[in-house]
Amino acid sequence: MSSIRSFVFSGVVLGSLCGCGVHSPGADGTLPLPADWKNAAGFPVASPQRDLSRWWGRFNDPALNRVIAAAIQDNPDVKTATARIREARANRDAQNAALFPILDSSASANSRRNRNDVTGTTRSSAYSAGLDASWELDLFGRNRSAVQAAAASLGAAGENLNSVYAALAGEIAAAYTNLRANEARLAVLKKNLTTREETAELAGWRLKAGEADSLEATQSQSSLESARAAMPSLEGAISQGKNDLALLSGRAPGALDAMLGNSRGIPIPPSSLAIGIPADVLRQRPDVRLAGYQVLAAAASTRATEATKYPSLRLSGALGLDTASSRRLFDPENLAANLAGNITSPIFDAGRNQANLEVAKVTKDIAIAQYEKSIQTAFREVSDSLAGRATLGEQLRAQAAVSNAAQASFNLADLRYKNGVSSYFDLLDAQRTLFTAQQATVQVQAQQMQNLVTLYKVLGGGWTAPAPMPASARSN
Repeated sequence: MSSIRSFVFSGVVLGSLCGCGVHSPGADGTLPLPADWKNAAGFPVASPQRDLSRWWGRFNDPALNRVIAAAIQDNPDVKTATARIREARANRDAQNAALFPILDSSASANSRRNRNDVTGTTRSSAYSAGLDASWELDLFGRNRSAVQAAAASLGAAGENLNSVYAALAGEIAAAYTNLRANEARLAVLKKNLTTREETAELAGWRLKAGEADSLEATQSQSSLESARAAMPSLEGAISQGKNDLALLSGRAPGALDAMLGNSRGIPIPPSSLAIGIPADVLRQRPDVRLAGYQVLAAAASTRATEATKYPSLRLSGALGLDTASSRRLFDPENLAANLAGNITSPIFDAGRNQANLEVAKVTKDIAIAQYEKSIQTAFREVSDSLAGRATLGEQLRAQAAVSNAAQASFNLADLRYKNGVSSYFDLLDAQRTLFTAQQATVQVQAQQMQNLVTLYKVLGGGWTAPAPMPASARSN
């Protein structure tokens, strides 16, 4: 794969996130970016965003669409990631509040009885009201940096939700493909079972007519029972596949059986897919964007930690009213106010602030390394999927030819056996060859579909949240 040193760390992904200036981890300010994709022949190099947002809709499979919509609505991981966003937003708001003054108010009323031998019992009252204010001036940007770190963490939480969407759509599509592939295998088995039943019945007639020996009848019956024995395993796998989809959708086992309905076969891949250029993948993949936000958060936290080494200025003030009469409580003559400023600066902390700063810097370095790894992983996954897709296409065409040849061979062997020209063992061999070829064809079809699902996922598709599912669909 040809590479160019043209991917700017803060310009393509991090710059598109919030425009913050974060220095590149590379020595020359860049990261290697492939000029194009290897094994991408036949794929249009256009913006993939339209194809990727709800890619499962391109398979024209209503059942798959309904299952994914149900999962996005009810999956526990989606609910957890959504709650994480609310938590991060509240934390950002709390950090942002540190930029503004704090105001406190107070009011009190006291009544006191005094006993005197001369004047007798007297009562005195006192009323007071006050307003206190304090404000830490953000001289060196510690609070502003903390707000930026919290905002970046909020962005990371959003990308985490997008990652959950993308992973969930891919996992459901993979499980759905396995389900339909097992149903296709069962259909092949049932068709083969029907053929073997007919052959066993014919062998029994030939035995009664003296045209065949008992070995032929026994072999045909053994072949029939062998096919029957394979059915429970496939039926169990189909039932488990439906339960897996129900679990991914946040539903109870069996809740999606009606929605899944009868087998529709393995979904048919779309004829084309726009894969875009490598930079598109970095912008689209939520895991890369998540890693970018984590770098921004770590960089802002480092700046906030560094600011603790410098002096801080806190202003405080009080506005108070004291009077013996409630009617004169707000009389300007009773007003008293004071304002004070307090500057504190660290002198000796046994190296605590420096140690905290070193921890923050290491955390930032780790975040940068993880960001680089996410980019490298993205490139490798896309390249692997493209290579697999090209190979599987050729394999499927070859396997289809094998199945057609096996079908023709079986048809001829069956005709010859019924006419008494060839032995039962020739027919049995043709049956087994056809069954194996048909099962292999289903396997390659499933692999091709799984590969395409993986390709959609590694290109960064599936994280645009669909609209909420209608209540009528949820009730199915």
